[in-house]
Amino acid sequence: MSDHIDFYFDIISPYAYIAHKKILKIKDVKFKLKPIFLGGLHNLAGITAPAFNRYKMKNMQKDCELVAKKNNISFNWNSKFPINSLSIMRGYLCVKDNKKEEYLNSFFEAYWKDDVDLSSAENIKSLLKKIKINEDQFFNSINNQNIKDNLKQLTQEAFEKEVFGAPTFIVNNKVFWGQDRLEYALDEVKNI
Repeated sequence: MSDHIDFYFDIISPYAYIAHKKILKIKDVKFKLKPIFLGGLHNLAGITAPAFNRYKMKNMQKDCELVAKKNNISFNWNSKFPINSLSIMRGYLCVKDNKKEEYLNSFFEAYWKDDVDLSSAENIKSLLKKIKINEDQFFNSINNQNIKDNLKQLTQEAFEKEVFGAPTFIVNNKVFWGQDRLEYALDEVKNI
């Protein structure tokens, strides 16, 4: 039996943001954060993202606002959605372990609460400065082949585990897709 929940996420997913906010309130279960590149995962699975279907996009926006309100989570649909999150997700892998949580919180909130355009290098630099991450090291690191390969590998591993979207939780080899399945993942890890 597993003693933790794997949490697959990408900053680009509003539902991953909501799930992450819920996770921050849970103190009695360990979560292993598994960054992926959602665009790459969708390509592997042959999925067209909801962002590229106007009907799904309209519903997703309303649904996220509804879910965030119900869970008392500050949320604003980003006016620049969708963006390419590749650099940000690589960035999560290259920041030091003691900065990962602050990095993730800052970037999630900037995008899904504060309507910051994270496709702008200047906006990314501003966030890095706030959380005291050296921007030169950051931009050099996200272009390092090992970091690129690491994110590709994590995305491929997610695909091989039948993850097809974010957020996804895995416990005891069982896949729970969507922020609304967090409770089921918690039940599984607690053997309920």
